[in-house]
Formats: sequence, C-alpha cells, structure tokens
Amino acid sequence: MKCDPSLLRPAQPAVKSRLIRQLFLPPLIILLMVGLGSVGYMISESNGIRALSENGERQLELHARTVESEISKYTYLPSLLELEDSVSQLLADPDGGPRQAVNEYLEGLNRRSRSRAIYVLDTNGRVQATSNWRDPDSFLGEDLAFRAYFQDAVRGQPGRFYGIGSTTGEAGYYLAHGLEEHGRIIGVAVIKVRLDTLEERWQRARLEAFVSDENGIIILSSDPARRLKSVRPLTPQVKEDLARSLQYYWWPLNELHPLAREALGDGVEKLTFPASRDSGQDASHEVTYLAQTRRLADTPWHFTLLTPLQDLHRESMIQGILVGVAFALLAILGIAWNERRKVIATRLAAREALEEANSQLERRIAERTADLRASNERLKGQIRERRHAEQTLRHAQDELVQAGKLAAIGQMSTSIAHELNQPLAALRTLSGNTVRFLERGALDTASTNLRTMNDLIDRMGRITASLRSFARRGEDSGLASLDSAVEATLQVLANRIGACGLQLHRDFDDQALAIDQTRLEQILVNLIGNALDAMTAQAHPQLWLEGELAGDRYRLRVRDNGHGIDHEARKHLFEPFFTTKPGEHGLGLGLTLSASLAAAAKGALSVEHPAGGGTAFVLSLPLATPATDSADTP
Repeated sequence: MKCDPSLLRPAQPAVKSRLIRQLFLPPLIILLMVGLGSVGYMISESNGIRALSENGERQLELHARTVESEISKYTYLPSLLELEDSVSQLLADPDGGPRQAVNEYLEGLNRRSRSRAIYVLDTNGRVQATSNWRDPDSFLGEDLAFRAYFQDAVRGQPGRFYGIGSTTGEAGYYLAHGLEEHGRIIGVAVIKVRLDTLEERWQRARLEAFVSDENGIIILSSDPARRLKSVRPLTPQVKEDLARSLQYYWWPLNELHPLAREALGDGVEKLTFPASRDSGQDASHEVTYLAQTRRLADTPWHFTLLTPLQDLHRESMIQGILVGVAFALLAILGIAWNERRKVIATRLAAREALEEANSQLERRIAERTADLRASNERLKGQIRERRHAEQTLRHAQDELVQAGKLAAIGQMSTSIAHELNQPLAALRTLSGNTVRFLERGALDTASTNLRTMNDLIDRMGRITASLRSFARRGEDSGLASLDSAVEATLQVLANRIGACGLQLHRDFDDQALAIDQTRLEQILVNLIGNALDAMTAQAHPQLWLEGELAGDRYRLRVRDNGHGIDHEARKHLFEPFFTTKPGEHGLGLGLTLSASLAAAAKGALSVEHPAGGGTAFVLSLPLATPATDSADTP
C-alpha cells in the first residue's frame, strides 16, 4: 500500500521554517559572537589600560625623580668658584691675572665632578679660563654673550640651558651662576654636563621614555630617532629665533608626528608610531604606546614615559576571542538540543523533506557549477588583464629609467659647456698673441703658443669625451697625477693669476690618485677659479694648496683669503644653478659638477670656513695605491 503524498504536505511549513533558521541563524550567531567578542576586547583593554596607567604612574614618578636627581647634583658646583680667590683675581685683572692657575684648578674640579667642562666668563661674555684649555677645541677666548644661560646669570638669576655647543657641536646641559664680589657680579661660572648616561640606563632597562624642554624639543630619548624633534608644532618665528640663538646648532627640529593620538586624561594619552628600525620589525608595522607625562621639578622640562600596548592588545584580543567562542559553543549546544527535540516531531516528514532537499541540492549544484564556470572565466580574464598591466608597468619603468638617464646626460652636457668656457678663453688669448708673434717674426714663441693651444684643444676633446663615457657607464675610473693636474690648472688660469698678482703657497706631494686626469683638472679649475673670483677685491690675494695623507686617501685643501661665504649662501653651495656671482659671470654649476665628479671617484668635496676669514674647500680622493702605515713594516 502506497502512502498518499498529500498526507505529508502539512509538514512543508515546518521544513521551510527550519531552512529559514539554517540560513539566518548562523550569521546571527556570528554577528553576536563578533559583537560580544568586541565588547569583551574593549572591556579587557580598558581594564588593562587602567592597570598599566596605575603602574605607569609609579614608574613615571620613579624615573622622573631619577632625572631630577641627575640634574640637581651639579647645581652647587658653579657657586663653589666664588670661594676660589684666583678666580676673583683673574676676573678683576684678565690680562695679568693667574689664568693658568685657574685653568688647572678648573681642570681638576672637572675631573673630580665628572662633568663635561667648567669655564669662567667675564661680564662681557668672553671665556677667561676653562677646564678644557689643553684641547684643540678649547672654549678659551670664546665669546658666549649670546647664550641665554649667560644672560640670565649675569643678571643674578640661575642660568639653566640645554643646547648644542657652537664649538664642539656636542649637546649638553649648562648651569650658570653669577659670581659676586662686594654685592656686584664680576663674572659668570658655567658647568656643562652630559646626560647621555640617562639614555644608556633607559636603553639597558628597555625603557621607552623621552624628556622635552621648554621649547617642546626632545633633548633626551631612549630612541635616538626621536631626539631633537618637536613634540608640538613650531611656528616659523620660533624656528627662526631658535636658529638665531644656535641653541640646537643647525638641527632641522622636525615635528614628531604620531600616526594616531587619543587623549585619555590629564597628561595621559595613547600614541601610535611606526615601528623603530632597531626593533627588527617591519617598517610598516605600527606600535601603540600609553604616554604619561610629568613636569620635572626646578626645570621647565617634561618627562614622558611610553608603555607599549602590544601585549595588552594581544591579551585583550585573546579574551575577546574566548568570549566569542564561549558564546558560539553555548549557542551551538542550545541549537543542537532544540534540533534534537524536534527530530521526533519531524520524523514523519523526513522522507519528503529529504527528496525535496535532494532536488534542491541538485539544482543548487547545477547553479553553483554554472556560477563556478562563470567565475573561472572571469578569473581567466582578470589574469590576462593583470599580465597585460604588469607588462605595461614594466615598460613604463624602463621608459622612466631611460628618461632619467637622458636627463642626467642633459645636465652633464650643460656642465661640460660651462667647463669649456675657460679653455676657450685661454685659446682666444693665445691665438691673438700667436698672430702678433708671427707678425713680429717670433717663431719660437708662436710655436710654443701653438703647442699650448693644441694641448688645450686636446683637453677640450677629453672633456667632451667624458659626456659619451657618462652615457655608457655610471662611474669613471682612471689614474691621475696631482702635480700634473695642478700645473695644467695653473696654466689654464695663468692670465687671471698674473693679472691679480696672486701669491701662491704650495704644500703638497705629487700623488697618484684614483680618478681620471681630466676630471681632476676640472675640479681644480673650478675650485681655484672660484677662489680667484672671491679674491677680486683683495689687495694682496693669497692661495694655499695644502695636502696631507689620510689613510688610503689624500686630502687637498684649497684655501683663499677672500671675502668668505655668508651663512645663508652656505646652505645652497652644492645646489645646481645657485651662484653668488653677478650677471653672466656664473651658472652655478661648478661646485655641483665638482662634487659629482669627486663622488663618482668614491671621494668627497666639502667646505670649511676658517676663523681667520676666507674659504677652504677640501677635496678627498682615494689613492691609486693605498699608503701603507710604516708601523706595520717589520
């Protein structure tokens, strides 16, 4: 006897209801699981931050007091100099006072106190005695009246100042005290200390912290990458004032930009920075810190403690996942129990539901197969488009490389045209002289001029040939004689040298240098030519060519007694097309080309500004055969 299918039809609504639950219940459970997990994560993170903040308060207080103690232990030292009679005698009579005795006293005091330097200034701000009087970079005779700590101390106020020394370029903390005698200030005592030991302690303890001064500049940091950066925006006027005071020397004072910032309370915030290179993590990785800040006593400085939150985030994430998984397990158990309860009631409709489910499954498989086939075709099309895009990108990259090479060749062509001006001027002068000598019948002199012109033409050929060699390869190598290069340069510039009455001082050895001969001559022509331009208004122009060995390199110093270079122009000396010469007298390419040629030969070109005036360019080039230290010879 067959069962009438109509008897099973009333079970269809139950089957549909079950299918609806199967479709919507899992996403609902997943949403609830994610929501509860997120709530658990936030609660755990909030509690963790609260606990870290309480612990950080104790750490902040401990380390802030350590910094205060390190600073305060030197505050009494400058006032001790009032007790030394020789200091008062020196300030009363700087010319005839016991300067050497004071120097030795300060040297011993500095050694015992383990400070960086101790020195005494008169009321005009000039250093009369210093503990580092033996050193080449001694402060003796320095005019430090512009320093803020001197201006405060000479008014009878405590001088406290953190800055970078204008003589040594070394950062330090300066404590100044006005030396009084009979109720009036006769001088200023200054002690310079270094606080690097604090940074070393932080690094050994794996503590992340920094100290910012009254200008918002980070002066101490466990991470060197953050040092001398601003924790708040600096206006152009403030930057100009700081640059004028030379408090931080020429440091750019860039702003420390966190990727994210969230204030949590007074002096407490959450900061996100890129991962440090020293941490060994990927540069794209982000690190979040709990930042707690406290002002240091007796100073306008602030101490900031950074507590990493990676472990807290990891623990909060684990707890959130545990909450979500626990809810999912409970939901699954509840659903299983409910389904088990319904099994008996739905057993009669199971066969029909199974047949219907099979038919639906077949339809779904057919639809899914069609969808997969269509998806496969779409993926193939996307792969073809991706390959085409990669080929287009690779071609564009090749074109960019070629464009860069052509741009470099164009720049070199302009530089070569600039370098040909001086040989052409010499040819013009020699050709005119040769015609006059031929008219007079001075054939020997005319022949000498013609040979010189031929050498200049060969030199111009070598210069233009360098453009073709640059197009074929990235670096030039060769062997050059320093003496020959100097002689060739002086010959090219002979007319200008004779016209200005130059006094030339030569103090160098003939060395074989690892650079092309023509390139070396180009560099020397630029440097000596610039020196001649700088000494145009000088009544007695002098030029010094001084050389010395420096390991496997030879350093040639080209120094003049010209007008020197102002501070603003020094920033742009090696930039293309920057020149201080009027009108058409300069293209601004000589120093740029010289620095490029020196760098191509694995050398360097730098500039110095002597205290006595003038300008000195230092050319450092590798030796063709590195010098051997005589100490190594048996």
